[in-house]
Amino acid sequence: MTTLDSSSSVRLKHETVAAVLAREIRSGALRRGTRLPGEIALAKRFKVSRTTVRAALARLGEEGLIATRNGKGSFVCFEGQPLEARLGWAWALAAKGVATEVRIDRLARVHNARLARTLGLASGEFVVVERSWVLPSGVVACHEASHIPAAGRLRSIPEQGLSGGSLAVTLREAGLIFSHGRQRIRGRAIDAREAALVGAPQGTWMLELIRTSYDASGAFVEHVVGLLDPAHFEVGIRFGDES
Repeated sequence: MTTLDSSSSVRLKHETVAAVLAREIRSGALRRGTRLPGEIALAKRFKVSRTTVRAALARLGEEGLIATRNGKGSFVCFEGQPLEARLGWAWALAAKGVATEVRIDRLARVHNARLARTLGLASGEFVVVERSWVLPSGVVACHEASHIPAAGRLRSIPEQGLSGGSLAVTLREAGLIFSHGRQRIRGRAIDAREAALVGAPQGTWMLELIRTSYDASGAFVEHVVGLLDPAHFEVGIRFGDES
């Protein structure tokens, strides 16, 4: 006779429990630092055994959503936001209830022939806009260096600044609205200059996002290199049929 604690049954049950808790964590219902209810309380809530609860918590730990401390319980350690920057990092973080202040680190005109060759552009003239998104604690959640065309109104950004302090607004006013592009993400250690910008020790491991965007006609809009604190962002990939 198959019991409720058969291996296949436990596997399905702990995956279900883990999925429900993961949704609550990612939605912000369970905030970073929140202590999860104990095993007995979770077992009662989901009507499963404590063994099933332990398996579910182990799964959440493997996914980087919680951290379990011996004798103290399990705590949410995820404060993430999927890496979708179409609306901007400030908006993305705010959607998770995380307040940030955008700090302008650098506005300059530069010549970068190597980047121009990589992007297949005739001109190597760019305007660089470097910004950091700073949490109330002073921690830099992300830093972004954007290269945009040094043409028209954009060329005067170093002297006149960004419209409303927003690069997205400035690009839109210049008629540059991105519709497509390519993006890649990797983890790497930051160098000395980056460490000074984000206020972290040199060699700290961060997520690096590299994104190049174009408008509907295929014209270059922006090339971005972003550094993201993995404590506040996650990489998610969808696959298969969700229907």
